[in-house]
Amino acid sequence: MKVHNFYAGPSILPDYTIEQTAKALTDFAGTGISIMSISHRSKEFIAVSDEAQQLFKELLNIPEGYTVLFLGGGASTQFAMVPFNFLNKKAAYLNTGTWAKKAAKEAKLFGEVEVVASSEDKNFNYIPTGFTIPKDADYFHITTNNTIFGTEIKEDFDSPVPLIADMSSDIFSRPVDVSKYALIYGGAQKNLAPAGVTFVIIKNEMLERVQRPIPTMFAYKTHVEGESMFNTPPVLPIFAALQTLKWLKNKGGVAEMNKINVAKAEMLHAEIERNPLFKMTVPNKKDQSIMNVCFVMSEGNEDKEKAFLEFATQKGMIGIKGHRSVGGFRASLYNALPLESVEALVACMKEFEKK
Repeated sequence: MKVHNFYAGPSILPDYTIEQTAKALTDFAGTGISIMSISHRSKEFIAVSDEAQQLFKELLNIPEGYTVLFLGGGASTQFAMVPFNFLNKKAAYLNTGTWAKKAAKEAKLFGEVEVVASSEDKNFNYIPTGFTIPKDADYFHITTNNTIFGTEIKEDFDSPVPLIADMSSDIFSRPVDVSKYALIYGGAQKNLAPAGVTFVIIKNEMLERVQRPIPTMFAYKTHVEGESMFNTPPVLPIFAALQTLKWLKNKGGVAEMNKINVAKAEMLHAEIERNPLFKMTVPNKKDQSIMNVCFVMSEGNEDKEKAFLEFATQKGMIGIKGHRSVGGFRASLYNALPLESVEALVACMKEFEKK
């Protein structure tokens, strides 16, 4: 039986990435040394890091004046690094879910935080609109895709202050106008690499924005000047990230990947809307994520939730149990998930309906 991986993260990676990384575990770049044992200062690994940065810039059309960093600590460390480096008096945050809320909480340690809008009143099942970004804020922070609740911001905001985005779960899933952002960051374990590396795309003019002393490791300037090599970087995840970037380029790039992702999401959305046993948790189509599709049993069928989860698992659908904050089911349709996996889930839902 074929297994279909719908885990929200760590999640599915391209077969190419897994195969190339597996080879490098025993012999990296013909050195006879494992990628896990190679020096991060070796010319072979520096070539990997340089190529990964170059492909990042190429695939996202990153303009001049930006630096791509590969750091440790996950996106959660960035929740603190962002205000540590940029918050002088006040920052603005859009609260669209668990991770956005945690990011705002960290920022409060460094200054005033204004939450310009929140969707918490409806358990984060929509993206707020009509809010005003305060012009006196040091920056405006958003979380573009909300893995737990299944909502996504699919546009690049025009902001009167520096715009900062957590794109942990939708990076490379759609074209992004990087020039509108002062900083983009994210954990790698959804669309890029195994857990352990965090990507940061920073506009160089954002360096040294605050007067407070910043510990060396928490200053973006340290890592820009050190080219992500100030301390030992996460070597294995960076190597795996490069393989994913190569795979993505070979697939036609971000624009082509977006077409595939939209097709996958629309296929599953259509079945949820058609099938009387299920319903979407995010009612507004424009707010529905193409990365994380959250759905529950429809009214009157709640008692069938456990039965469907068991049935789907038996059919090879792995990782579709919804987060406890929402319940029901969550199918994560990240870049590496093939269309056939979505087809298999849809067939499973139809079979359960008949059963």
